[in-house]
Amino acid sequence: MIELGKIQKLEVIRKTEFGLYLNTKERKDDDILLPIKQVPEGIKIGDEIEVFVYRDSKDRIIATTKKPKLVVGEIGVLRVVETTRIGAFLDWGLEKDLLLPFKEQKGKVERGREYLVGLYVDKSNRLCATMKTNRILSSHSPYKVDDRVQGIIYRINKDMGAFVAVDNKYDAMIPKKELYWTYRIGDKIEARVTKVREDGKLALSLREKGQIQTDEDVIHVLTKMIKNGGVLMLNDNSSPEEIKNQLNMSKSAYKKVIGRLLKDKKIEVTKNGVKLL
Repeated sequence: MIELGKIQKLEVIRKTEFGLYLNTKERKDDDILLPIKQVPEGIKIGDEIEVFVYRDSKDRIIATTKKPKLVVGEIGVLRVVETTRIGAFLDWGLEKDLLLPFKEQKGKVERGREYLVGLYVDKSNRLCATMKTNRILSSHSPYKVDDRVQGIIYRINKDMGAFVAVDNKYDAMIPKKELYWTYRIGDKIEARVTKVREDGKLALSLREKGQIQTDEDVIHVLTKMIKNGGVLMLNDNSSPEEIKNQLNMSKSAYKKVIGRLLKDKKIEVTKNGVKLL
């Protein structure tokens, strides 16, 4: 069947002065128009063409060869081009702007600003944007433990962590204990899969696995010590919060670094911390 809001291959059924009429091989839906100005040169009846299916300004289902910035089930950052009494309109790369209804907004939406939104089909079978992005993400990703992934942060909960849309379509979370920097909604991240939960959602870490991460942490701590005149006022009695505030790393990671530096004879332990040799 023809899927609204998705990129798909359709067959050329007939040609007219207005353009091409397309359908699936099964012909379960009405033919839809690809306007004449988007018809590729040399295409014939029976050929397949990749198009995006949406509704035009007259609310007719229509095809386009243009690629939108979002398809159904994805999230991304879009710019507001206009605000009206029914909601905001967003630039998503097509001639007809995308509606972000008032009921799908979170906070004040202003013209000219960019917002993180998802694309969905509403009850009236229209394509709309939503800022409530978690409900449209899939829990069935192809990833497994230790895979590297890229995503965008769509929600932050100070008690739980950061929620991430991997590949703009799969649901994931970075637990609070893995957040050693300050992040904002809309930030793009690269992370490692640490767990695939029973519900299919991914648990992520921003840190490298094992030795690679320790090497990076060693460089980070040495750089901090040099900036502090060769000393660091942290020791075994320092709280995890103190270490995180100064170094943006966990206490266990800090202890691994100190162990490595002591073994390599690059530092010595003092009464209140450590210093470079």
